[in-house]
Amino acid sequence: MDSATFLDSRTAEERVAAVLRQAVDRKLVGTEQPVAGFLDTDGIRASVAALHAAFGEVPDVLHTFAVKASSLIPVLRLLADLGMGCEVASPGELRLALDAGCAPGRIVLDSPAKTREEIAEALALGVALNADNLDELERVDALRPADSASVIGLRVNPQVGSGSIGAMSTATATSKFGVALRDPGARERVVRAFAERPWLTRLHAHVGSQGCPLELIAEGIAETYRLAEEINAAVGERQITSLDIGGGLPVNFADDTVRPTYEDYTRALRAAEPRLFDGRYGLVTEFGRSLLAKNGFIAARVEYAKEAGGRRIAVTHAGAQTATRTVLMPGAWPLRVGAFDAQGRPKDGTPVAQDVAGPCCFAGDVVAEDRALPPLAEGDFVVLRDTGAYYFSTPWAYNSLPRPGVHGYATDAAGDVRFAPVRDAQTLDEIAAESGAGHADRLTTLSRP
Repeated sequence: MDSATFLDSRTAEERVAAVLRQAVDRKLVGTEQPVAGFLDTDGIRASVAALHAAFGEVPDVLHTFAVKASSLIPVLRLLADLGMGCEVASPGELRLALDAGCAPGRIVLDSPAKTREEIAEALALGVALNADNLDELERVDALRPADSASVIGLRVNPQVGSGSIGAMSTATATSKFGVALRDPGARERVVRAFAERPWLTRLHAHVGSQGCPLELIAEGIAETYRLAEEINAAVGERQITSLDIGGGLPVNFADDTVRPTYEDYTRALRAAEPRLFDGRYGLVTEFGRSLLAKNGFIAARVEYAKEAGGRRIAVTHAGAQTATRTVLMPGAWPLRVGAFDAQGRPKDGTPVAQDVAGPCCFAGDVVAEDRALPPLAEGDFVVLRDTGAYYFSTPWAYNSLPRPGVHGYATDAAGDVRFAPVRDAQTLDEIAAESGAGHADRLTTLSRP
């Protein structure tokens, strides 16, 4: 039996349990490391393959990974090895992409607040750049070297509306992103901006992500296609040669099923604009969460089990510092929770309602409320599923809690798990250094003569 067949022969829950048991045995998570993140490299490879297959008929497509979804250099290196580029939104993310070995020509810079220095650096490197607004284009006018290899685009907001999570919807009437196309005179100004700049060759739009239905996303992309056709007709030539259609495929957090799929996504795009895949325009995508979310989990040790007001509470080491969105917006970002014993085996016992709380010192630090789970006790483990994107890769430094270690894993044909370090757990010395230990006396001596 090969590795893929072995993986397919077990449920996702069984695979997570097998990984956790071996992680506990190897002390990757436990009393010394009470919380850790785990990434399934076989799953990541499968997700990338599904993305490539869904766009397989497109003659010219660059798939970039939204670095904010997993700002970890080994992850970016793996994705680059699988043919992915990088979408970055800050100088830090650009540095990570370059250090991961991503070629500048396969990097797209999308920050809505680029400084002149950041623009100049991208243009010098040959990184593609999507200007967020017309004022930014004026900065590019002044900074762009004549021999720059950068593909330059303009982000537009098709204003097609919001999904169920407003904070994740970027094509609303008042979104901070892009040029709002339905505002009076905006469409004409965009056409004029292209006519005045022959080097402006790309249009970019990103409608939103979690909570946005495929039909809404597709309509925003179709509107961008129509605008590109209008601009090319106005300038009298094929000036726009590529469309950056963003990412944003929602993730199913309710169970192990991958839905919607990339095939569902491309089917919706074809329905909204059948010409999108005919090769007239090169395409760029910027997927993030949908590639990694289901390929990772958080494991955390239960430190205490208690009761308050008749409610059972398991206090664990995974809270707002690793599951920030879930804690602050539980209705929008619910997570599945698994209960395991001290050896990493699934817990037995009649499920009882209990809260799963984190270590942060505020009352709302609860990752799951009133969940039916086998009774949790000190030394047990909880697993937060579908957390391969954003969660442990971008932790919140609340209470100066250390960033958790992150481990990649792969399972061989015999069922043995091989682990590889992705990010070391943060030490207390590193926390102190990050918090200004080297300048400890500077404020006390500031006012001395």
